[in-house]
Amino acid sequence: MTRPYAEIIGDPINHSMSPAMHGFWLRQLGIDAEYRKRRVGPEELEAYLRERRRDPDWRGCNVTAPLKTLVARHLDSLSPDARGIGAVNTIIPQADETLLGVNTDAHGALFALAGVEAGHAVVIGAGGAARAALFALKVMAVERITVINRTPINARRALDDLEIDGRVRMLGESPAADLLVNATPMGMDGRPALPFDIDALLPAATVFDMVYSPPRTELLLRAEARGLPTIDGLAMLVEQGAMAFAAFFNDGPQVADTAELRAALAQ
Repeated sequence: MTRPYAEIIGDPINHSMSPAMHGFWLRQLGIDAEYRKRRVGPEELEAYLRERRRDPDWRGCNVTAPLKTLVARHLDSLSPDARGIGAVNTIIPQADETLLGVNTDAHGALFALAGVEAGHAVVIGAGGAARAALFALKVMAVERITVINRTPINARRALDDLEIDGRVRMLGESPAADLLVNATPMGMDGRPALPFDIDALLPAATVFDMVYSPPRTELLLRAEARGLPTIDGLAMLVEQGAMAFAAFFNDGPQVADTAELRAALAQ
């Protein structure tokens, strides 16, 4: 007997906490379904979606690096946010057998940054997560935005696509700012640390690291040692995941108090 399922796709994928998080919610709500992870690289994406379109038990998937900016061309429609951001992190099969791409990352980023005030924000990265962060900063009406990336042309393209009049700097530079957002995998378990000088930030600057494995990254530890307020990647992960879960399984988890969930993810 088959069971409904959703999953997360990307490459690499072993680090993902999404299966543990969605599994926690499935048990919490008593839903008889599964949430899996599957390694899918860019060259395998078209075949993967073709296969899933034919599977009646598939409820959709979350999309992680490096597929967020690549997957749209394989889908039938995009939500306004996904189209404006230029990245998809959730795919939802529709009743007419088409595939809809949406972006819940931007909502997660806005949730994580709620209450933060910044005059100058620095975003490191130019991929799908960075685009979601830029979208959130635009909604927050941050006056000055700088994107730092290894490939400047990609940073400029992200700013132009989102119609943001921002600056581009090279990876390794550390401009003064009162908000720093790491939207790269740097600092993740097994990856090199982020090359940014925390001392360059303004007093009381906020540091938001989208990396959630480990939850307390080297970047956040350096910021805390300087006495700066920090936001870890789990805040965004949980909020964006809850939106996707509701779309997959037609029921929304309780996310007001995430202490129990955080404890489960830390195991």
